[in-house]
Amino acid sequence: MDQIKMGAFLKALRKEKHLPQEDLAEELHVSNRTISRWETGTSLPDINMLVMLSDFYAISIPELISGERKEKMRNQESNEMAHVMAAYSHNEIKAERRKMGGFLILIFGIFIILSALIIFPSESSWSSIYAILGSFIVLFGLCILVNKRWRVQTVVGCMFLLFILFTLSDYVAVTQFNQVPRFRYETSYDSRKPNQWKYKTLFFYSYSNQSRNQKRKD
Repeated sequence: MDQIKMGAFLKALRKEKHLPQEDLAEELHVSNRTISRWETGTSLPDINMLVMLSDFYAISIPELISGERKEKMRNQESNEMAHVMAAYSHNEIKAERRKMGGFLILIFGIFIILSALIIFPSESSWSSIYAILGSFIVLFGLCILVNKRWRVQTVVGCMFLLFILFTLSDYVAVTQFNQVPRFRYETSYDSRKPNQWKYKTLFFYSYSNQSRNQKRKD
């Protein structure tokens, strides 16, 4: 409670009635000094005086204590509510834009992964490079879309799914189409079999028959 504000409000109410302090003091059966102390915020009216002031000025006790009329309080609350709603709306629009941006990034990452797996030949190292780049973009998009509470679990789960996808795509490419695995970490050949190349992935080996000269040319 602001005593100074309440005192100024009491003074304003008295002046609205065009009453000098002496007349008000006589009306309330108190001294002029008491009125002066109330209006300067030096002291406060007791409960009985609050009731008398409330009746005299035809104003509620909460309004007296707050130091402003109810209408003004209502307007202030309305303004505060308007500011809160405006801030909420701004945050909501910002969140929607963030989600839209995250969704577009996610789609772009998926497009890069599919392009890497479809456009580039399996022998090209660019295939795996672009696929991994697309994976990072997908994970970044998910970080924007997903709530912080589930972000880590979602990113880890997506990494696991992408790992399975790349592994299966390599396995299908090798077993069904006799292609070179894209996500190989080592390529070697046996000097005893110069036309046979060995490709190592995390889960299996793959072999292809082609000359070293052809390999270098590719």
